[in-house]
Amino acid sequence: MEKIMSKKRVLITGGNKGIGLAVSRAMLELGHEIIVIARDFSDFPLGGLPDVTEIECDLSKLETLPALVKEVGEVDILINNAGYMQPKYTYDNYPVEAREHIMNVDLYAPVELINLFSEAMKRKKYGRIVNTASIAGQIGHPDVWYGIAKAGLINATKIYAKLLGADGITVNCVAPSPTETDMQKDNSEERKKEFKKTVVSGRFAQAEEVAKAIVWLATDCPEYITGICLDINNCSYPR
Repeated sequence: MEKIMSKKRVLITGGNKGIGLAVSRAMLELGHEIIVIARDFSDFPLGGLPDVTEIECDLSKLETLPALVKEVGEVDILINNAGYMQPKYTYDNYPVEAREHIMNVDLYAPVELINLFSEAMKRKKYGRIVNTASIAGQIGHPDVWYGIAKAGLINATKIYAKLLGADGITVNCVAPSPTETDMQKDNSEERKKEFKKTVVSGRFAQAEEVAKAIVWLATDCPEYITGICLDINNCSYPR
């Protein structure tokens, strides 16, 4: 990748591993400054590099987000990537605490970060926001609250694109199908095998493939493209 002329401040939640780490690497290669939000940086390979700031934060604790935003300061690009699933729970046996936790991390925290960071973006008349949703938000998922949260994030993308567009802020999301990341350890081998039958390539997406789409939406994507959900599913859900 060629470095760009205009250096941006990029905040990436969950930028320490998986898709988020691939986004972090790509943004650094483009010459941007990145701020990575995660709960654990013990295996973070970019730690200590120039233009990399690590901030430990549990996004499920929504009451801490205003202080987090104050600590970070203004950003040009917000990548709401952090998320997880809990397939060990069934729809009829899903503890209230587990439901609240996943909704906080996968939906409420991204929305609140949009609310908070967009204030400075509106003053500058510039901002790029990209949310990592999922095919689960389009076709459902055995982890019902994961699917519900991701569906909500897709809808929030459309809402905020309308609310913030007049201020020079684009809001888009990606909806990848299963991707080769640590999250796959939570899926059964049977489920993974069945999914691979539905895609034309017979494999999961690579984190770098999803990251390229996120980075494009956050950087080179025309301003006129906003409020979209970019499907990344290898024809497992063509529409």
